[in-house]
Amino acid sequence: MADSSSAAEQPLSAEQTEALLTVRKDIDRLDAEILQRLAERARCAQRVGEIKKGPLYRPEREAQVLRNIAEKNPGPLSNEAVQRIFREIMSWCLALEQPLKVAYLGPHGTYSESAASKHFGGAPDLQPQQTIDDVFHAVEAGAAAYGVVPVENSTEGAVGRTLDLFMSGNVSVCGEVSLRVRQNLMTHAADMSQVKRIYSHSQSLSQCNDWLAHHAHGIPRLSVSSNAEAARLAAEDKEAAAIAGERAAQHFALPILHANIEDDPNNTTRFLVISAHDASPSGRDKTSIVCSALHKPGAVHALLQPFADEGVSMTKFESRPSRTGLWEYVFYVDVEGHREDPAVARALAALADRAAFLKVLGSYPVAAI
Repeated sequence: MADSSSAAEQPLSAEQTEALLTVRKDIDRLDAEILQRLAERARCAQRVGEIKKGPLYRPEREAQVLRNIAEKNPGPLSNEAVQRIFREIMSWCLALEQPLKVAYLGPHGTYSESAASKHFGGAPDLQPQQTIDDVFHAVEAGAAAYGVVPVENSTEGAVGRTLDLFMSGNVSVCGEVSLRVRQNLMTHAADMSQVKRIYSHSQSLSQCNDWLAHHAHGIPRLSVSSNAEAARLAAEDKEAAAIAGERAAQHFALPILHANIEDDPNNTTRFLVISAHDASPSGRDKTSIVCSALHKPGAVHALLQPFADEGVSMTKFESRPSRTGLWEYVFYVDVEGHREDPAVARALAALADRAAFLKVLGSYPVAAI
């Protein structure tokens, strides 16, 4: 009878055992050195807190650090891997001096929670909110120092409620997060034949329409308030499945039956980080504004002209009803550069003279990870 054990299970030779012990000793030595360096870095972070007054979290500084790490990365770990490691180091070092409270669109297990964790690391106190309005209110009231809100999806478009709240809210944009959205079908059922209903948020159902048509034809699709709520319902119902992210599967202990079922493999949601302040220049920034045009011919073209004149690139131009009058619109615009950059500052000054309404939502670093 042939030996079914794998090569990895075969006994090591004396030479291999000695080589393995040598490598493990090197790893132990390096771990001790890393630990010592981490302690030194944490003490430096504490020293910054002693010297500096005001908020210690500076999004522009952290973006600069993460970009620098990627530029200097010698491998073999990927740039994203080393950036995530250093993201956590910065997160826990900051928590020694200034623990952060971050509001996000809950409940636990949502993509908004994943975005907040990606941007701030594991140290902050992440506080789930029932609605996007509640995230804005938490920041405005000082109950949370920062908030994370979805603003647009690559396949479903803008999140209208977020845009509307920027019009009326008293917050600034200080950061952005791009999150690759991977949809998973999770259930306690053994296979699709046992699934009698599928819960998810309406956007996630739309993002998986082709897959559902081929693999879940005839199974009722039920729209709920969030993917996390869908996972909660499926966790309590053995004949139900949910479409949600991996974080929700982990939180509700739901097995993933089919992974990555989204129709668009590049499906990405962009989130904005809101606070009482925006960010200083980082060297690679965006500025977000909302404006409206005067009621005269060529008024919209006049809004765009200052950016063209100053050579400022526009990355987003979105119109939306202003909710102040019939057939009146406001325009949400993202441009490259910080509002303190001379070209952007001149363009904004010229725009202020041409627009019926102008509000600078904030300048912030382009997402580093």
